[in-house]
Amino acid sequence: MSLIDIHPHVVSKDEKRYPRAPLGGKQSDWSSERPVSAEEMLRAMDEAGIERSVLVQASTCYGHDNSYVADTVAAHPQRFSGVFSVDVLAADAADKVRYWKGRGLAGLRVFVAGHTTQQDVRLDDPRSFPAWECAQQLALPICIQVRAAGLPQVEAMLQRFPRAKVALDHMARPDAAQPDRLLALRKYENLYLKLTTHNVHDLPVPFIERVVHHFGAKRVAWGSNYPAAKGELKDLLAAARNALSGLTEGEHDWIFSRTAAFLYTK
Repeated sequence: MSLIDIHPHVVSKDEKRYPRAPLGGKQSDWSSERPVSAEEMLRAMDEAGIERSVLVQASTCYGHDNSYVADTVAAHPQRFSGVFSVDVLAADAADKVRYWKGRGLAGLRVFVAGHTTQQDVRLDDPRSFPAWECAQQLALPICIQVRAAGLPQVEAMLQRFPRAKVALDHMARPDAAQPDRLLALRKYENLYLKLTTHNVHDLPVPFIERVVHHFGAKRVAWGSNYPAAKGELKDLLAAARNALSGLTEGEHDWIFSRTAAFLYTK
């Protein structure tokens, strides 16, 4: 099995070439205190035994300027794919989607809620529809970062864009005591779940196993969230493997490799 990490971030040490422009105006602590460059990411991947990573735009560091991710993917196409972010509410959002795809990036990220910003927007705002339609037409997977309260909006977009492959960052940080909102989305076959370090740390193992069995391992992919998640990459991988030790070898194959490859590296 060739390991693929579907959710790490890179941050350049060169702030002149790649200036900070975080969404909401406040840079995340992790990106200022423990940034990991492309070269450092490659070393961490080699140490962990990870063959490929799908770099996700660091929205709380660079906002919608995806230059560093694009340059990193261009420099190391055998090791990296990349997911970009645009202002999906802007009038030129579809043009920006086409531009960043032309720069070699393989997916769109829609960032609605994170640690440093709670944007006063809805995922299902009609102004975002042209960007979603463009991504759907271009067969670009769309990863979305929302919290559990936003899952009804996720469902609305799954209904409106049934041909879009949608990946749910951190599984929307679900509450294990109230699983129904997440589990009810199984019926949308275009939805995939990113099972990340947040989930490994925050959720009981039986709940994680329930989610995997409910959706099927083919619709779940592991992401480290490194270095936003504290610790060495190899240790984050080990923790995820330990949490999923009750699953079969075939399920591991999908979660740690094949689902990510299906979405981003075909």
